[in-house]
Amino acid sequence: KAEGHLEGEKVENPDTGLYYDEYLRQVIDVLETDKHFREKLQTADIEEIKSGKLSRELDLVSHHVRTRLDELKRQEVARLRMLIKAKMDSVQDTGIDHQALLKQFEHLNHQNPDTFEPKDLDMLIKAVSARQE
Repeated sequence: KAEGHLEGEKVENPDTGLYYDEYLRQVIDVLETDKHFREKLQTADIEEIKSGKLSRELDLVSHHVRTRLDELKRQEVARLRMLIKAKMDSVQDTGIDHQALLKQFEHLNHQNPDTFEPKDLDMLIKAVSARQE
């Protein structure tokens, strides 16, 4: 087998070390199933991605893709809620500020836990970019 990858073979990316790495990968995988968005992603430069210009393209993806992204977001919110509950249970402090805990999770809009919107994609991109700087 040659060193190069075969057409259609999935290339495994190394773990980013982000606590939301799995969510990030799933969002990217779903977005890449939309032909229009995949083309925009391939032609976008890093500044277009970081500025949020690419996030606006989310309004043009297929209904199926948006539905899947909504589902992924709900799963991620549920995961984060479990983490918060576990943290609360371990501390047993009744004075915990839930909003302050949620603000730690800057990779999604916790104000809207049900649907994946352009703001969510923008926040995810900005969170990843901030970690890489």
